[in-house]
Amino acid sequence: MNRCAVWRRFILNLTLMMIGDNGSDHVNDRDLGFIHQYLAGRNNGAGPTLLLLHGTGGDENSLVGLGALLAPGYAMLSPRGKVLENGMPRFFRRISEGVFDVEDLRFRTRELAGFVREAASSYGIDTNTLIAVGYSNGANIAASLLLLEPGLLRAAVLFRAMVPFESERLPDLSGTSVYLGSGRSDALVPPDNAARLAEILRGTGADVEHHWMNGGHSLSAEDVSEAGAWISQIVRSWTYNAPGNE
Repeated sequence: MNRCAVWRRFILNLTLMMIGDNGSDHVNDRDLGFIHQYLAGRNNGAGPTLLLLHGTGGDENSLVGLGALLAPGYAMLSPRGKVLENGMPRFFRRISEGVFDVEDLRFRTRELAGFVREAASSYGIDTNTLIAVGYSNGANIAASLLLLEPGLLRAAVLFRAMVPFESERLPDLSGTSVYLGSGRSDALVPPDNAARLAEILRGTGADVEHHWMNGGHSLSAEDVSEAGAWISQIVRSWTYNAPGNE
């Protein structure tokens, strides 16, 4: 697909990215501890599942359209962050812009991991094929999941992420793939911080691809096309039948 076609597809799905998907396979259940939605996908839950983690002010609907662009037909699990900042949902507290409440971050990371495991049991999700897709605050807690809950995620797409915390002991993430999408002009995530996150993740043994975009904190069509191609590539390397790869 050429760049113009990707851009047109990106624009057409902007509305869907904001309002989500109201299809018949939509579930919103408070019993698992998080307001969320689950969409079983083309193969009724078989194959990979995207764990969608929104940015500040988003909710369980915000990244559904993005997920559909990145990996058409895949199942999607999308929780809403439980922390409110001036009425806007987030996944963990922060002290100020770019300064995290690390104690809360660690607690919320464990809490989110517990939800993911319960949801996997309830919906029949294979965590061996779970791919996190996080943007901004959601990417930061996805990075924290990688570091604190090794083995929960098979892969992760981290859009505009920064270092969640520094740790003297790193987990073994051999066999885990990570796509890091950073903006060269991002006013919220300094380039050296994004580079440090890539360094930390490589230090765990994860296979890390760090892509730099000529933009800021917002996502672009290039982000979508490159991350989507990366997802397709890593899924093809897995030894099972994924949607579209039968």
